[in-house]
Amino acid sequence: MAQNGGDGNDGGGAAANSKKFEAPQPHSVKEQLPGIQYCINSSPPWPEAIILGFQHYLLTLGITVLIPSIIVPQMGGGNTEKAAVIQNLLFVSGLSTLFQSFFGTRLPIVVVGSYAYLIPVTSIIQASRYTSYSDPYERFVRTMRGIQGALIGAAFFQCTIGFLGLWRNAVRFLSPLSVVPYVTFTGLGLYHLGFPMLAKCVEVGLPGIILMVFISQFLPRYLESKRSLCGRFSILFSVSITWLFAQLLTSTTVYKHKPENTQISCRTDRAGLISTAPWIYLPYPFQWGSPTFNAGDAIVMMAPAFVSLFESTGTFFAAARYGSATPVPPSVISRGAGWLGIGVLLNGCLGSVTGNTASVENVGLLALTRVGSRRVIQISAGFMIFFSIFAKFGAFFASVPLPIVAAVYCVLFSFVSSAGLSFLQFCNLNSFKTKFILGFSFFMGLSVPQYFREYFHGGWRSAHPTGLFSDIVVVIFMSHTTVAALVALFFDLTLCRENDESRKDIGLNWWEKFSFYKSDVRNDEFYALPFRLNKLFPSI
Repeated sequence: MAQNGGDGNDGGGAAANSKKFEAPQPHSVKEQLPGIQYCINSSPPWPEAIILGFQHYLLTLGITVLIPSIIVPQMGGGNTEKAAVIQNLLFVSGLSTLFQSFFGTRLPIVVVGSYAYLIPVTSIIQASRYTSYSDPYERFVRTMRGIQGALIGAAFFQCTIGFLGLWRNAVRFLSPLSVVPYVTFTGLGLYHLGFPMLAKCVEVGLPGIILMVFISQFLPRYLESKRSLCGRFSILFSVSITWLFAQLLTSTTVYKHKPENTQISCRTDRAGLISTAPWIYLPYPFQWGSPTFNAGDAIVMMAPAFVSLFESTGTFFAAARYGSATPVPPSVISRGAGWLGIGVLLNGCLGSVTGNTASVENVGLLALTRVGSRRVIQISAGFMIFFSIFAKFGAFFASVPLPIVAAVYCVLFSFVSSAGLSFLQFCNLNSFKTKFILGFSFFMGLSVPQYFREYFHGGWRSAHPTGLFSDIVVVIFMSHTTVAALVALFFDLTLCRENDESRKDIGLNWWEKFSFYKSDVRNDEFYALPFRLNKLFPSI
């Protein structure tokens, strides 16, 4: 009896010990990202939503000011023309954001100017038919009309791909494995807008990034009751403090004998926007005359339109993740691509010198604030339209030194990159095929664009005009997102779909139910068009 009792006690103790020292289990797979406090269809209280919308508006000013600041002086325009182009681009961004929110993907996406268009736009500027004009303003007008014609041609190309479902048929081949480098490089590919731009004024940019990280990540640990306040409004706090510091440096004699480039990057009074911007400005089509069309320019401009489709699609997946939605159905992505083409058409009509794309930095802000509300994005679009019309007030906020904006980008781009890595949870990381595809696509996504950047002497910064074919090749292969996505998709299709086990390794057993709009009931909740428009534009 004693022996049996001892055995029973030992067995119970062993069971207790086995439970106590049970091996830890991996984290469970989450189709929708938990921890988001406001998803696509919910909204914070109106005062908070307005402030969050204003933060999204502030983020759009970085790329909105940067692109015209690079392009307009090369065209022969001055500060007055630069201010007008900035207001046009901001106005179209606001309209395109509303279109995307109501009729496109219906994701919390902000639409901004695209950096990919700089190469073909610079080639148009350097064309001999425009450089022959001696008067700078005449040259600006003629060049602007040529750029407008090329953008209109690219817009029809992008609308055709989107609305006819061609992009939908391409996106259906994606799997979680190929989405990983796709989305990751959507954030990583913009590294040149991060620390390199911050380093143009270290004394302003470095305090900016330190403040941004401290307020958003460390300060909430010491202010438990203010956790949401610090995380959600860290951009307002950090930008305001750093901007005041930059104003203090500007008002002293610190930059008195500094080089001109340093003063432009660091001083708060060198943007030239506040003094030249009118109080009220109403953007209207063809204010510089009728567009001029050139077949070669239009064909080259289709290359960045194609690249923007890749970059925007990666942003769509990240926005769906941070909006606590399911992966975007290919038909919805194609619909969104078509409405991006409408935005490019508006840019061509109003003269904004570039096309548009889905904003990566604003998706990063969704993650930082944990607010993926569609209404917040619509409010930010209202700010864009308002400040593009009341230009003097908009110029005040647009005069924020770009190194301060770059400090914010360093944090937000990292969130988008990590959104791509989150799709690894659906893949088998113990598979050597998976390891090869991930590693090779990541390496080539970094290496190939670097080669073209070096070989062509800095891409769009080159002082020597290139040919039509060269521009197309450079635009496509200088895009980290495009290269990484194409490499990953090619090997995904050729190596990993041999049998059911291989398809399971890349997550297709989970992913396939999102490949068709009607295969998951949640799609109607997140992506359905309002006001019965889904009957006119069915997502099939």
